[in-house]
Amino acid sequence: MTRCSRRDFLRTSGAFALAGLSPMPRAPWYDEVRVAVVGLRGRGGDHVEGFRRLPGVRVVALVDVDAKVLAAAAKKFAERGEDVLTFADLRTVLERKDVDAISIATPNHWHSLQGIWSCQAGKDVYVEKPVSHNVWEGAQLVAAARKYQRIVQAGTQCRSSHGIADGIAWVQAGNLGRITMARGLCYKPRPSIGKVAGEQTVPAHVDYELWTGPAPLRPLSRKSLHYDWHWVWDTGNGDVGNQGIHQMDLARWALGETGLPRRTFSVGGRVGYDDDGQTPNSQLVVHEYEKAPLLFEVRGLPRDRAAQAGDWGKGMDSFLGARVGVVVHCEGGTLRIPDYTRAIVHDQDGKEVRRFEGATDHYANFVAAVRSRKVEELKGPVHEGHVSSALCHLGNVSHRTGAPASTKEIVAGVAASAPAAEAVERLFAHVQQNGVDLAATPLTFGRPLAIDAATGVVQGGDDVQRLLRGSYREGFVVPESV
Repeated sequence: MTRCSRRDFLRTSGAFALAGLSPMPRAPWYDEVRVAVVGLRGRGGDHVEGFRRLPGVRVVALVDVDAKVLAAAAKKFAERGEDVLTFADLRTVLERKDVDAISIATPNHWHSLQGIWSCQAGKDVYVEKPVSHNVWEGAQLVAAARKYQRIVQAGTQCRSSHGIADGIAWVQAGNLGRITMARGLCYKPRPSIGKVAGEQTVPAHVDYELWTGPAPLRPLSRKSLHYDWHWVWDTGNGDVGNQGIHQMDLARWALGETGLPRRTFSVGGRVGYDDDGQTPNSQLVVHEYEKAPLLFEVRGLPRDRAAQAGDWGKGMDSFLGARVGVVVHCEGGTLRIPDYTRAIVHDQDGKEVRRFEGATDHYANFVAAVRSRKVEELKGPVHEGHVSSALCHLGNVSHRTGAPASTKEIVAGVAASAPAAEAVERLFAHVQQNGVDLAATPLTFGRPLAIDAATGVVQGGDDVQRLLRGSYREGFVVPESV
Protein backbone atom coordinates (compact mmCIF):
# COMPACT_ATOMS: atom_id res chain seq x y z
CA MET A 1 0.00 0.00 0.00
CA THR A 2 1.20 3.50 -0.80
CA ARG A 3 0.42 6.38 1.53
CA CYS A 4 -0.18 9.50 -0.54
CA SER A 5 -1.78 11.37 2.30
CA ARG A 6 -2.07 12.59 5.80
CA ARG A 7 1.67 12.95 5.40
CA ASP A 8 2.09 12.86 1.64
CA PHE A 9 -1.25 13.99 0.26
CA LEU A 10 -3.93 15.62 2.38
CA ARG A 11 -1.39 17.41 4.56
CA THR A 12 0.28 18.88 1.51
CA SER A 13 -2.91 19.76 -0.35
CA GLY A 14 -6.02 21.00 1.44
CA ALA A 15 -4.16 21.56 4.70
CA PHE A 16 -1.90 24.08 2.99
CA ALA A 17 -4.85 26.19 1.92
CA LEU A 18 -6.84 25.80 5.11
CA ALA A 19 -3.91 26.83 7.24
CA GLY A 20 -3.81 30.17 5.41
CA LEU A 21 -0.05 29.95 5.22
CA SER A 22 1.64 32.88 3.50
CA PRO A 23 5.31 32.91 2.54
CA MET A 24 7.65 35.21 4.38
CA PRO A 25 8.10 38.69 2.88
CA ARG A 26 10.88 38.96 0.31
CA ALA A 27 13.21 41.72 -0.80
CA PRO A 28 11.42 44.85 -2.09
CA TRP A 29 11.90 44.34 -5.83
CA TYR A 30 8.18 44.67 -6.49
CA ASP A 31 8.71 47.15 -9.31
CA GLU A 32 9.78 44.24 -11.55
CA VAL A 33 9.22 40.49 -11.48
CA ARG A 34 11.97 38.71 -13.40
CA VAL A 35 10.90 35.43 -15.02
CA ALA A 36 12.80 32.58 -16.66
CA VAL A 37 10.82 30.33 -19.00
CA VAL A 38 11.98 26.72 -19.38
CA GLY A 39 10.68 24.74 -22.36
CA LEU A 40 9.97 26.96 -25.34
CA ARG A 41 7.94 24.91 -27.81
CA GLY A 42 4.15 24.88 -27.73
CA ARG A 43 2.95 26.10 -24.35
CA GLY A 44 6.36 27.63 -23.64
CA GLY A 45 5.85 30.23 -26.35
CA ASP A 46 2.57 31.20 -24.72
CA HIS A 47 4.36 31.50 -21.36
CA VAL A 48 6.93 33.87 -22.86
CA GLU A 49 4.35 36.14 -24.45
CA GLY A 50 1.97 35.84 -21.51
CA PHE A 51 4.55 37.20 -19.08
CA ARG A 52 6.02 39.72 -21.55
CA ARG A 53 2.71 41.53 -21.92
CA LEU A 54 2.26 42.08 -18.20
CA PRO A 55 3.31 45.44 -16.73
CA GLY A 56 6.16 45.21 -14.25
CA VAL A 57 7.22 41.78 -15.52
CA ARG A 58 10.30 40.97 -17.59
CA VAL A 59 11.30 37.68 -19.17
CA VAL A 60 15.03 37.68 -18.43
CA ALA A 61 16.01 34.11 -19.33
CA LEU A 62 15.07 31.37 -21.78
CA VAL A 63 15.89 27.71 -21.20
CA ASP A 64 15.67 24.82 -23.67
CA VAL A 65 17.66 21.67 -24.46
CA ASP A 66 16.97 22.14 -28.19
CA ALA A 67 19.53 24.65 -29.45
CA LYS A 68 17.44 25.52 -32.55
CA VAL A 69 14.32 26.18 -30.51
CA LEU A 70 16.32 28.25 -28.05
CA ALA A 71 17.97 30.31 -30.80
CA ALA A 72 14.64 30.98 -32.52
CA ALA A 73 13.08 32.21 -29.29
CA ALA A 74 16.08 34.42 -28.51
CA LYS A 75 15.97 35.87 -32.03
CA LYS A 76 12.51 37.26 -31.41
CA PHE A 77 13.84 39.13 -28.39
CA ALA A 78 16.78 40.50 -30.39
CA GLU A 79 14.47 41.70 -33.16
CA ARG A 80 12.54 43.70 -30.58
CA GLY A 81 15.70 45.09 -29.04
CA GLU A 82 15.13 43.21 -25.79
CA ASP A 83 17.88 41.59 -23.77
CA VAL A 84 17.47 37.98 -22.69
CA LEU A 85 19.84 35.30 -21.38
CA THR A 86 19.79 31.78 -22.83
CA PHE A 87 20.59 28.45 -21.18
CA ALA A 88 20.32 24.74 -21.89
CA ASP A 89 20.15 23.65 -18.24
CA LEU A 90 17.68 25.06 -15.73
CA ARG A 91 20.08 24.37 -12.87
CA THR A 92 22.37 27.15 -14.10
CA VAL A 93 19.49 29.61 -13.96
CA LEU A 94 18.55 28.57 -10.44
CA GLU A 95 21.94 29.76 -9.21
CA ARG A 96 21.22 33.32 -10.34
CA LYS A 97 19.92 35.95 -7.94
CA ASP A 98 18.51 38.10 -10.78
CA VAL A 99 15.72 35.60 -11.52
CA ASP A 100 12.65 35.65 -9.28
CA ALA A 101 10.30 33.11 -10.85
CA ILE A 102 10.52 30.01 -13.03
CA SER A 103 7.82 29.23 -15.58
CA ILE A 104 7.85 25.54 -16.55
CA ALA A 105 6.53 24.29 -19.90
CA THR A 106 8.69 21.21 -20.38
CA PRO A 107 7.42 17.64 -20.97
CA ASN A 108 5.39 16.16 -18.10
CA HIS A 109 8.12 13.97 -16.67
CA TRP A 110 10.14 17.09 -15.78
CA HIS A 111 7.39 19.19 -14.13
CA SER A 112 7.62 18.14 -10.48
CA LEU A 113 11.41 17.88 -10.29
CA GLN A 114 11.98 21.27 -11.91
CA GLY A 115 9.33 22.75 -9.63
CA ILE A 116 10.97 21.25 -6.53
CA TRP A 117 14.43 22.43 -7.59
CA SER A 118 13.02 25.92 -8.15
CA CYS A 119 11.37 26.04 -4.73
CA GLN A 120 14.60 24.88 -3.10
CA ALA A 121 16.43 27.68 -4.91
CA GLY A 122 14.01 30.26 -3.50
CA LYS A 123 12.12 30.86 -6.77
CA ASP A 124 8.39 31.13 -7.24
CA VAL A 125 6.96 28.75 -9.84
CA TYR A 126 4.35 28.65 -12.58
CA VAL A 127 4.15 24.98 -13.67
CA GLU A 128 2.19 23.59 -16.57
CA LYS A 129 -0.43 20.92 -16.19
CA PRO A 130 -0.28 18.18 -15.12
CA VAL A 131 1.95 19.31 -12.28
CA SER A 132 3.35 15.79 -11.99
CA HIS A 133 4.07 12.61 -13.92
CA ASN A 134 2.92 10.37 -11.05
CA VAL A 135 0.96 10.78 -7.83
CA TRP A 136 3.86 10.67 -5.36
CA GLU A 137 6.01 13.34 -6.96
CA GLY A 138 3.06 15.71 -7.13
CA ALA A 139 2.74 15.48 -3.35
CA GLN A 140 6.48 16.16 -3.09
CA LEU A 141 6.09 19.35 -5.14
CA VAL A 142 3.28 20.55 -2.88
CA ALA A 143 5.44 19.78 0.14
CA ALA A 144 8.32 21.77 -1.35
CA ALA A 145 6.08 24.78 -1.99
CA ARG A 146 4.97 24.66 1.63
CA LYS A 147 8.41 24.10 3.14
CA TYR A 148 10.14 26.88 1.18
CA GLN A 149 7.10 29.17 1.33
CA ARG A 150 6.93 29.65 -2.41
CA ILE A 151 4.12 30.86 -4.63
CA VAL A 152 3.39 27.95 -6.99
CA GLN A 153 0.66 28.21 -9.61
CA ALA A 154 -0.61 25.24 -11.66
CA GLY A 155 -1.26 25.95 -15.34
CA THR A 156 -4.97 25.12 -15.04
CA GLN A 157 -6.02 28.46 -16.49
CA CYS A 158 -9.73 27.65 -16.48
CA ARG A 159 -9.55 28.37 -12.74
CA SER A 160 -9.10 32.04 -13.66
CA SER A 161 -12.43 32.16 -15.49
CA HIS A 162 -15.00 34.03 -13.41
CA GLY A 163 -17.62 32.86 -15.92
CA ILE A 164 -16.91 29.22 -15.08
CA ALA A 165 -16.54 29.98 -11.36
CA ASP A 166 -19.89 31.78 -11.28
CA GLY A 167 -21.62 28.99 -13.18
CA ILE A 168 -20.25 26.34 -10.84
CA ALA A 169 -21.25 28.40 -7.79
CA TRP A 170 -24.77 28.85 -9.21
CA VAL A 171 -25.19 25.10 -9.65
CA GLN A 172 -23.63 24.29 -6.28
CA ALA A 173 -26.19 26.64 -4.71
CA GLY A 174 -28.87 24.15 -5.75
CA ASN A 175 -30.44 26.09 -8.62
CA LEU A 176 -30.68 22.92 -10.73
CA GLY A 177 -31.24 20.57 -7.83
CA ARG A 178 -28.82 17.90 -6.77
CA ILE A 179 -25.70 17.25 -8.89
CA THR A 180 -25.92 13.66 -10.13
CA MET A 181 -22.69 13.41 -12.15
CA ALA A 182 -19.85 15.47 -13.60
CA ARG A 183 -18.57 14.41 -17.02
CA GLY A 184 -15.33 15.58 -18.61
CA LEU A 185 -14.83 15.27 -22.36
CA CYS A 186 -11.74 15.20 -24.52
CA TYR A 187 -12.94 14.49 -28.05
CA LYS A 188 -9.80 15.74 -29.75
CA PRO A 189 -8.30 14.46 -33.03
CA ARG A 190 -5.25 12.25 -32.50
CA PRO A 191 -4.16 10.59 -35.74
CA SER A 192 -1.45 7.96 -35.80
CA ILE A 193 2.09 9.16 -34.98
CA GLY A 194 3.49 6.56 -37.37
CA LYS A 195 5.57 3.48 -36.81
CA VAL A 196 9.34 3.34 -37.26
CA ALA A 197 11.67 0.40 -37.63
CA GLY A 198 14.34 0.52 -34.96
CA GLU A 199 16.27 3.29 -33.25
CA GLN A 200 15.97 6.82 -34.62
CA THR A 201 18.68 9.46 -34.78
CA VAL A 202 18.27 12.25 -32.25
CA PRO A 203 18.88 15.67 -33.86
CA ALA A 204 22.39 16.94 -33.11
CA HIS A 205 21.01 20.23 -31.80
CA VAL A 206 19.16 18.45 -28.96
CA ASP A 207 20.81 17.48 -25.68
CA TYR A 208 18.95 14.20 -25.45
CA GLU A 209 20.43 13.15 -22.13
CA LEU A 210 19.20 16.36 -20.54
CA TRP A 211 15.87 16.18 -22.41
CA THR A 212 15.35 12.72 -20.94
CA GLY A 213 16.20 13.89 -17.42
CA PRO A 214 14.33 11.83 -14.79
CA ALA A 215 13.00 9.30 -17.33
CA PRO A 216 14.80 6.11 -18.41
CA LEU A 217 17.43 6.91 -21.05
CA ARG A 218 16.17 4.82 -23.95
CA PRO A 219 16.89 5.11 -27.69
CA LEU A 220 14.44 7.35 -29.56
CA SER A 221 11.92 4.96 -31.10
CA ARG A 222 9.36 7.22 -32.72
CA LYS A 223 9.40 9.60 -35.66
CA SER A 224 9.08 12.84 -33.71
CA LEU A 225 10.97 13.60 -30.51
CA HIS A 226 8.85 16.64 -29.74
CA TYR A 227 5.17 16.60 -28.76
CA ASP A 228 4.62 12.89 -29.42
CA TRP A 229 6.26 12.24 -26.04
CA HIS A 230 2.70 12.76 -24.73
CA TRP A 231 1.78 9.29 -26.01
CA VAL A 232 4.71 7.41 -24.41
CA TRP A 233 4.47 6.35 -20.75
CA ASP A 234 8.06 7.28 -19.82
CA THR A 235 7.39 10.96 -20.48
CA GLY A 236 3.67 11.54 -21.01
CA ASN A 237 0.27 10.71 -19.55
CA GLY A 238 -1.89 10.39 -22.66
CA ASP A 239 -4.77 12.74 -23.31
CA VAL A 240 -6.14 12.19 -19.80
CA GLY A 241 -3.09 14.06 -18.50
CA ASN A 242 -2.53 16.30 -21.53
CA GLN A 243 -5.76 18.04 -22.51
CA GLY A 244 -7.94 16.18 -20.09
CA ILE A 245 -6.38 17.54 -16.92
CA HIS A 246 -8.23 20.81 -17.56
CA GLN A 247 -11.63 19.15 -17.80
CA MET A 248 -10.91 16.68 -14.97
CA ASP A 249 -10.06 19.67 -12.79
CA LEU A 250 -13.28 21.51 -13.68
CA ALA A 251 -15.41 18.42 -13.11
CA ARG A 252 -13.91 17.88 -9.64
CA TRP A 253 -14.36 21.59 -8.88
CA ALA A 254 -18.03 21.35 -9.86
CA LEU A 255 -18.54 18.37 -7.56
CA GLY A 256 -16.95 20.28 -4.69
CA GLU A 257 -14.52 17.43 -4.03
CA THR A 258 -11.16 18.31 -2.48
CA GLY A 259 -9.53 14.88 -2.43
CA LEU A 260 -9.42 11.48 -4.08
CA PRO A 261 -12.44 9.24 -4.83
CA ARG A 262 -13.27 5.96 -3.12
CA ARG A 263 -12.68 3.94 -6.28
CA THR A 264 -11.26 4.42 -9.78
CA PHE A 265 -11.30 2.25 -12.89
CA SER A 266 -10.63 2.64 -16.60
CA VAL A 267 -11.84 1.08 -19.85
CA GLY A 268 -9.94 1.80 -23.04
CA GLY A 269 -7.12 1.20 -25.45
CA ARG A 270 -5.07 2.49 -28.34
CA VAL A 271 -7.15 1.29 -31.28
CA GLY A 272 -7.86 2.14 -34.90
CA TYR A 273 -4.21 2.10 -35.95
CA ASP A 274 -0.88 0.52 -35.02
CA ASP A 275 1.79 3.08 -34.22
CA ASP A 276 4.58 3.87 -31.77
CA GLY A 277 2.24 5.45 -29.24
CA GLN A 278 1.46 3.61 -26.00
CA THR A 279 -1.28 5.62 -24.28
CA PRO A 280 -5.02 5.11 -24.98
CA ASN A 281 -6.70 7.10 -27.72
CA SER A 282 -10.10 5.82 -26.62
CA GLN A 283 -10.74 5.71 -22.88
CA LEU A 284 -13.30 6.04 -20.12
CA VAL A 285 -12.12 6.81 -16.59
CA VAL A 286 -14.60 6.54 -13.72
CA HIS A 287 -13.95 8.12 -10.32
CA GLU A 288 -16.51 7.07 -7.75
CA TYR A 289 -16.98 9.86 -5.22
CA GLU A 290 -19.42 9.51 -2.35
CA LYS A 291 -21.90 12.15 -3.52
CA ALA A 292 -21.73 11.71 -7.30
CA PRO A 293 -19.43 10.09 -9.87
CA LEU A 294 -16.89 11.86 -12.07
CA LEU A 295 -16.58 10.37 -15.55
CA PHE A 296 -13.94 11.27 -18.09
CA GLU A 297 -14.10 10.34 -21.77
CA VAL A 298 -11.23 10.39 -24.27
CA ARG A 299 -11.86 10.02 -28.00
CA GLY A 300 -8.94 10.56 -30.37
CA LEU A 301 -10.63 8.95 -33.37
CA PRO A 302 -13.26 10.85 -35.40
CA ARG A 303 -16.94 10.01 -35.42
CA ASP A 304 -16.64 7.09 -37.86
CA ARG A 305 -14.44 5.43 -40.45
CA ALA A 306 -15.65 7.70 -43.24
CA ALA A 307 -14.52 10.76 -41.26
CA GLN A 308 -11.00 9.30 -41.05
CA ALA A 309 -10.56 10.10 -44.74
CA GLY A 310 -11.18 13.81 -44.19
CA ASP A 311 -10.30 16.54 -41.71
CA TRP A 312 -10.40 14.81 -38.32
CA GLY A 313 -10.80 18.15 -36.57
CA LYS A 314 -14.11 18.68 -38.34
CA GLY A 315 -15.18 15.09 -37.92
CA MET A 316 -15.06 14.61 -34.16
CA ASP A 317 -17.98 13.49 -32.03
CA SER A 318 -19.67 15.77 -29.54
CA PHE A 319 -21.78 15.18 -26.44
CA LEU A 320 -24.58 17.61 -25.57
CA GLY A 321 -22.82 20.30 -27.59
CA ALA A 322 -19.35 19.83 -26.09
CA ARG A 323 -16.24 18.21 -27.57
CA VAL A 324 -13.53 19.38 -25.21
CA GLY A 325 -15.43 20.46 -22.14
CA VAL A 326 -17.48 19.49 -19.10
CA VAL A 327 -21.13 18.62 -18.58
CA VAL A 328 -22.42 18.77 -15.02
CA HIS A 329 -25.62 16.70 -14.80
CA CYS A 330 -28.20 17.83 -12.24
CA GLU A 331 -31.75 16.82 -11.33
CA GLY A 332 -33.13 19.90 -13.08
CA GLY A 333 -30.84 20.24 -16.09
CA THR A 334 -27.18 20.59 -16.98
CA LEU A 335 -24.31 23.04 -16.73
CA ARG A 336 -22.22 22.85 -19.89
CA ILE A 337 -18.66 24.21 -19.91
CA PRO A 338 -17.70 24.11 -23.62
CA ASP A 339 -14.42 26.02 -23.42
CA TYR A 340 -12.09 27.89 -21.04
CA THR A 341 -14.29 30.92 -20.35
CA ARG A 342 -18.01 30.01 -20.45
CA ALA A 343 -20.57 28.07 -18.43
CA ILE A 344 -24.02 27.59 -19.98
CA VAL A 345 -27.12 26.37 -18.11
CA HIS A 346 -29.73 24.18 -19.84
CA ASP A 347 -33.03 22.96 -18.47
CA GLN A 348 -34.21 19.34 -18.67
CA ASP A 349 -35.44 19.92 -22.24
CA GLY A 350 -32.05 21.21 -23.37
CA LYS A 351 -33.15 24.84 -23.58
CA GLU A 352 -30.57 27.42 -22.59
CA VAL A 353 -31.75 29.36 -19.56
CA ARG A 354 -28.64 31.20 -18.43
CA ARG A 355 -24.98 31.70 -19.24
CA PHE A 356 -21.91 32.94 -17.44
CA GLU A 357 -18.90 34.31 -19.35
CA GLY A 358 -15.51 35.90 -18.87
CA ALA A 359 -12.01 35.21 -17.61
CA THR A 360 -8.99 37.00 -16.21
CA ASP A 361 -5.31 36.37 -16.94
CA HIS A 362 -3.87 33.31 -15.17
CA TYR A 363 -0.30 34.62 -15.53
CA ALA A 364 -1.34 37.96 -14.06
CA ASN A 365 -2.95 36.16 -11.13
CA PHE A 366 0.34 34.37 -10.47
CA VAL A 367 2.32 37.62 -10.59
CA ALA A 368 -0.15 39.35 -8.26
CA ALA A 369 0.32 36.56 -5.71
CA VAL A 370 4.10 36.73 -6.14
CA ARG A 371 3.90 40.42 -5.19
CA SER A 372 1.43 40.00 -2.31
CA ARG A 373 3.04 36.77 -0.99
CA LYS A 374 -0.48 35.42 -0.34
CA VAL A 375 -0.98 31.82 -1.46
CA GLU A 376 -4.73 32.15 -1.00
CA GLU A 377 -4.89 34.65 -3.87
CA LEU A 378 -3.84 32.02 -6.42
CA LYS A 379 -6.63 30.80 -8.69
CA GLY A 380 -4.76 27.57 -9.50
CA PRO A 381 -2.69 26.76 -6.41
CA VAL A 382 -0.41 23.77 -6.77
CA HIS A 383 -2.31 21.71 -4.18
CA GLU A 384 -5.41 21.86 -6.41
CA GLY A 385 -3.34 21.03 -9.47
CA HIS A 386 -1.87 18.08 -7.60
CA VAL A 387 -5.25 16.56 -6.71
CA SER A 388 -6.55 16.87 -10.28
CA SER A 389 -3.29 15.52 -11.71
CA ALA A 390 -3.60 12.57 -9.32
CA LEU A 391 -7.03 11.78 -10.79
CA CYS A 392 -5.44 11.55 -14.24
CA HIS A 393 -2.68 9.28 -12.94
CA LEU A 394 -5.11 6.99 -11.13
CA GLY A 395 -7.04 6.44 -14.35
CA ASN A 396 -3.83 5.53 -16.16
CA VAL A 397 -2.62 3.26 -13.34
CA SER A 398 -5.91 1.36 -13.56
CA HIS A 399 -5.46 1.01 -17.33
CA ARG A 400 -1.83 -0.08 -17.17
CA THR A 401 -2.48 -2.75 -14.54
CA GLY A 402 -5.60 -4.06 -16.25
CA ALA A 403 -6.03 -6.70 -18.95
CA PRO A 404 -7.80 -7.08 -22.31
CA ALA A 405 -11.43 -8.07 -21.82
CA SER A 406 -14.41 -8.94 -23.98
CA THR A 407 -17.30 -6.52 -24.32
CA LYS A 408 -19.41 -8.96 -22.30
CA GLU A 409 -16.87 -8.99 -19.46
CA ILE A 410 -16.61 -5.20 -19.44
CA VAL A 411 -20.39 -4.73 -19.46
CA ALA A 412 -20.69 -7.10 -16.50
CA GLY A 413 -17.85 -5.32 -14.69
CA VAL A 414 -19.45 -1.87 -14.90
CA ALA A 415 -23.07 -2.95 -14.44
CA ALA A 416 -23.26 -1.60 -10.89
CA SER A 417 -22.78 1.96 -12.18
CA ALA A 418 -25.50 3.16 -14.53
CA PRO A 419 -23.48 6.20 -15.72
CA ALA A 420 -20.45 4.01 -16.45
CA ALA A 421 -22.57 1.39 -18.22
CA GLU A 422 -24.09 4.04 -20.51
CA ALA A 423 -20.69 5.58 -21.29
CA VAL A 424 -19.14 2.15 -22.01
CA GLU A 425 -21.86 1.31 -24.53
CA ARG A 426 -21.22 4.60 -26.33
CA LEU A 427 -17.47 3.92 -26.28
CA PHE A 428 -18.02 0.49 -27.83
CA ALA A 429 -20.20 1.99 -30.56
CA HIS A 430 -17.67 4.75 -31.24
CA VAL A 431 -14.66 2.49 -31.81
CA GLN A 432 -16.72 0.01 -33.83
CA GLN A 433 -17.89 2.85 -36.09
CA ASN A 434 -14.19 3.48 -36.71
CA GLY A 435 -13.76 -0.07 -37.99
CA VAL A 436 -12.39 -1.62 -34.81
CA ASP A 437 -13.29 -5.27 -34.28
CA LEU A 438 -13.51 -5.52 -30.50
CA ALA A 439 -13.38 -9.30 -30.63
CA ALA A 440 -10.02 -9.22 -32.43
CA THR A 441 -8.74 -6.05 -30.68
CA PRO A 442 -10.33 -5.97 -27.23
CA LEU A 443 -10.22 -2.94 -24.98
CA THR A 444 -8.43 -3.09 -21.64
CA PHE A 445 -10.58 -3.34 -18.54
CA GLY A 446 -8.49 -1.50 -15.97
CA ARG A 447 -7.92 -2.83 -12.49
CA PRO A 448 -10.35 -1.19 -10.03
CA LEU A 449 -8.35 0.82 -7.52
CA ALA A 450 -9.76 1.02 -4.00
CA ILE A 451 -8.79 4.25 -2.25
CA ASP A 452 -9.25 5.34 1.33
CA ALA A 453 -10.57 8.83 0.60
CA ALA A 454 -9.89 9.97 4.16
CA THR A 455 -6.20 9.04 4.13
CA GLY A 456 -5.32 8.89 0.44
CA VAL A 457 -4.06 5.31 0.68
CA VAL A 458 -4.34 3.50 -2.66
CA GLN A 459 -4.55 -0.27 -2.37
CA GLY A 460 -2.78 -2.59 -4.76
CA GLY A 461 0.25 -4.77 -5.33
CA ASP A 462 3.77 -3.91 -6.40
CA ASP A 463 2.74 -3.08 -9.97
CA VAL A 464 0.24 -0.50 -8.75
CA GLN A 465 2.66 0.98 -6.22
CA ARG A 466 5.43 1.27 -8.81
CA LEU A 467 3.21 3.32 -11.11
CA LEU A 468 1.92 5.53 -8.31
CA ARG A 469 5.47 6.51 -7.48
CA GLY A 470 7.59 6.10 -10.60
CA SER A 471 11.39 5.75 -10.75
CA TYR A 472 14.22 8.15 -11.55
CA ARG A 473 17.69 8.23 -13.09
CA GLU A 474 20.72 9.14 -11.03
CA GLY A 475 21.18 12.88 -11.02
CA PHE A 476 17.48 13.51 -11.66
CA VAL A 477 15.87 11.95 -8.58
CA VAL A 478 12.83 13.50 -6.94
CA PRO A 479 14.00 13.68 -3.30
CA GLU A 480 12.40 11.69 -0.51
CA SER A 481 12.74 14.75 1.69
CA VAL A 482 12.31 18.02 -0.12
